Amino acid sequence: MGLRDIKIPNFKFKKMKLDENILHELANIDYEKEAKKIKHRNKPYEDMTHYETVREFFLRSIDMYSDRPCILEKKEHKEPYTTISYKEFGEDVIGLTTAMIDLLNLKDKRVIIIGETQYGWYISYMAMLCGVGIAIPTDKELPLNELENIITRSKASAIIYSPKKEEEINKIKEKNLNVEYYIKMKSNDKIEGKDVGLNYLVEVGRKLVENGNKKFYDIKINPDEFKILFFTSGTTSNSKGVMLNNRNLAENINAVSAYVKIYPTDRLFSVLPLHHCYESTIGFLLPIATGASIAICEGLKYIVPNIQESKPTGILTVPLLVESLYKKINEKIVKSKKDKLIKAMISLTNTLDKVGIDIKRKVFKEIYDNLGGNLRIIVSAAAPIDSKVGIWLQDIGISFLQGYGLTETAPIAALTPEYKPCVGSTGKAIVQADIKVKNPNENGEGELLIKSPTLMIGYYEDEEETKKVIDKDGYFNSGDIGYIDEDGYIYITGRSKNVIVTQNGKNIYPEEIEMILDKLDEIKESMIYGQKPDSKSKKEEKELIITARVIPDYEKIKEIYGVTGDKEVYDIIWKKIKEVNKKLTSYKAIKELEIKDGEFEKTSTMKIKRYKELNDK
Repeated sequence: MGLRDIKIPNFKFKKMKLDENILHELANIDYEKEAKKIKHRNKPYEDMTHYETVREFFLRSIDMYSDRPCILEKKEHKEPYTTISYKEFGEDVIGLTTAMIDLLNLKDKRVIIIGETQYGWYISYMAMLCGVGIAIPTDKELPLNELENIITRSKASAIIYSPKKEEEINKIKEKNLNVEYYIKMKSNDKIEGKDVGLNYLVEVGRKLVENGNKKFYDIKINPDEFKILFFTSGTTSNSKGVMLNNRNLAENINAVSAYVKIYPTDRLFSVLPLHHCYESTIGFLLPIATGASIAICEGLKYIVPNIQESKPTGILTVPLLVESLYKKINEKIVKSKKDKLIKAMISLTNTLDKVGIDIKRKVFKEIYDNLGGNLRIIVSAAAPIDSKVGIWLQDIGISFLQGYGLTETAPIAALTPEYKPCVGSTGKAIVQADIKVKNPNENGEGELLIKSPTLMIGYYEDEEETKKVIDKDGYFNSGDIGYIDEDGYIYITGRSKNVIVTQNGKNIYPEEIEMILDKLDEIKESMIYGQKPDSKSKKEEKELIITARVIPDYEKIKEIYGVTGDKEVYDIIWKKIKEVNKKLTSYKAIKELEIKDGEFEKTSTMKIKRYKELNDK
């Protein structure tokens, strides 16, 4: 399931009953029994892991958690989730690795993995990381010409693909691009020319292992060797190939273990595309390393029913999704006329929490039930998020964590410690990393420089570009603008490539204004940019015109104002923008409004492709 150009669905939750007598029932709670000794922690967990390779924790987990659930997947929409154990997962990965090496001779070769999230994707990626060759996770939404380009650029010897990509793969075959094998997921087909089924390889490989084939166990992994190639879908430029190694990924797992406790009883809900480093590392490798399970979401429109059925304890997501869930839940609360009650209960439970009595899960049980009943952690990354969302989640007892990083940092560079959350910040530098601000201004803002064992080897076949971003001391120029407070928490204020510089040398970060606009009920989404003045203008003013390109929330506008006409919608939004301008410094004020038809084109983590928007203007 990809996230590009997909409209966020209208999430449907049950009506909130929220028994008003609960406030009286609170008096009957045994507070002495509920009270816990308050433990204040201000340092990382001492038992953090120290893995060097993915293979290392893979072998540990399939042995230690053999009978525990590993991956939950729906074979058919109307059927319940099927559970695959760690034992089955391990045997399938070892079998696939053996077959790819022994049968297809793909050792140390490059293999593209492309398709929606499914079991075949997981075992293919793990087989590559455990020693087959170089994995190339690829965006299933790429147009055919871009996919061809990646096959050629990466020198791929094989493509593992989902059945839904078969039509495109057949067109690729006609191009004769030196691909040795086309491996189809969910297929039992035997080898016929260049075609073979993934299930067939798994079964043949398992039999080889049963008959004494030791090729998997003979593999030695060099943690620093180039083994993963991610092609970024950048918001400001064409894709670059990011070269990673096993150590980069393993250090991500180590980093999380210092700040957040993940248990074998945890279950992560997979909703983001696996070709993105964020999901494949933290949404897949992290739960595998900790013995936790993964429930696969069928698609965006099934998020709520899938959550309610799979009952996850953690969700890894992006701001647009978590903000949508937040809005829909609160709309239900307001419609149920329980908003004042919820506010009262939040105030009360926060007060009790401060003295060591945590009863939030009991008080807000109905909200939890709408989210499966077991949710304890939501992690948001990839873009800024409205602080009120994170605060509300914390208020009802869900740990709201934020992560920061890029594909170049595989992806984690910073993370919120669960023992000391700070809503609004993107977290603290991971324990292995050094993050500093380059040439800070009077507000302490500047480009963030990152030095970390999670940092990439470099850009694929582009030494010049690599040298531009990684200095002689090993610091990566992130392109992100931000500051670090006295406690080490990082705050991102914008992207250096997006910055609008005024004639007077003032910097305007579009993200700062967009976050304000996107909070308005009338606006679904916005993009701020600096527009050159009309050449026909008689004004001598050469200053860039701060322009808002906006997608209106037509449903909300109709609900609030009872209008649908283009002019009325424009006038309503322009009036709201003028109100926003009063809160902005004069040089940041929005001077022009453009109404956008349709959706913004986005990357897989739902960031607007600004360069595409501006080039298409």
